[in-house]
Amino acid sequence: MDLKARAPAVPAAWYGPEESLEELAELAASAGAVTAGRMTQARAAPDAATLIGRGKVEELKALAASSDAGLVIFDHDLTPTQQRNLENALGGKVVDRTQLILDIFARRARTREGRLQVELAQLNYMLPRLTGRGKEMSRLGGGIGTRGPGETQLETDRRRIARRIRKIREDLEGVRANRAVHRRQRQSVPLATVALVGYTNAGKSTLFNRLTAAGVLADARMFATLDPTVRTVPLPSRRRVLLSDTVGFIRNLPTTLVEAFRATLEEVTEASLILHVVDISSPYASAHVAHVLKVLHEIGAEPIPQVLVLNKIDRPEQHLDPARMEGRTAAVSALSGQGIDALLAVVDEVLPFDPLVRARFRFPLAEGAGVALVHAGGRVLEAHYENTYCEIEAEVSTSLKRRLEAWAIS
Repeated sequence: MDLKARAPAVPAAWYGPEESLEELAELAASAGAVTAGRMTQARAAPDAATLIGRGKVEELKALAASSDAGLVIFDHDLTPTQQRNLENALGGKVVDRTQLILDIFARRARTREGRLQVELAQLNYMLPRLTGRGKEMSRLGGGIGTRGPGETQLETDRRRIARRIRKIREDLEGVRANRAVHRRQRQSVPLATVALVGYTNAGKSTLFNRLTAAGVLADARMFATLDPTVRTVPLPSRRRVLLSDTVGFIRNLPTTLVEAFRATLEEVTEASLILHVVDISSPYASAHVAHVLKVLHEIGAEPIPQVLVLNKIDRPEQHLDPARMEGRTAAVSALSGQGIDALLAVVDEVLPFDPLVRARFRFPLAEGAGVALVHAGGRVLEAHYENTYCEIEAEVSTSLKRRLEAWAIS
């Protein structure tokens, strides 16, 4: 739906009604739906009761009936009243863009953290929509302790959902604290963190698998992977970095999801380098780049150094010219492996300089932590154990050698 009086999220030259509906169809397919028909409308202001007005509702009802469609999806947020009125008028289920994305996230979440984040977003979306649902929500709650004097079932449901939201937020704060602990543990070993970001379906997971051989699910459907994964990657300088794969961004991502996935997005804000992956075979590549940059600005990740990774260069259709892009770029095909060595060289060049040096350490046998640090953060060339000490020759970063200076002998 195109509201003339409202500025779009991105310039109209990037996203028109047809392009927006095409993305909505991809989202619907990711949720398991088959598109039976499409309809657009341009109006000066939304109709308070139905968003699209009475005449358009009748037209939409006829289209849904002729297509035998059991679900109508709006590429626009609906108020609870609009959703209820539309369902009554159309005689079927109606969902908006936010609800569709929430459904996809619910299908994709695998870890406990991911499921908690999705449930929190769903409950925040559901809570205001409990109002006005009619007689079925006005029953008196049954059972001891389920209601106060005169409390309706609606109020009981509200209290139950509010309690669950508080509990999930407490659990997610625990997740956030655990992430901070794990991040500090990773930072105790001087390995830089590189975060993969990009518009959904840009090929991040395929690139992640190419760089790490991690076997993360790579699927053409939007939001095929939600839960972040971290793996080590060796660079040409023989340094190692931690590479993290994050949830894909999308235009008009629901604010409830941005809030819920705060712990995940912190992996991006704490990174030493961001690899911004863009599908240059998409006709909307420029819009995708602009939107991801906008999100990075919103979460406070804009100052972090970035490399623009132009993916899918093996495709005949290319809508971004690498020669015209500003800043650091790398053109790759995550599927075939073309350009991967050049990308790693760029990462090696852009990351904060911490050169490798050869060093020899002598650790007392009780100093297991130092031995573990050398094995975790360097490449052990030789290890020799005596009765009271362990002598190790290794290639380590300069920062790690400084940290272990007390046991260095050369």
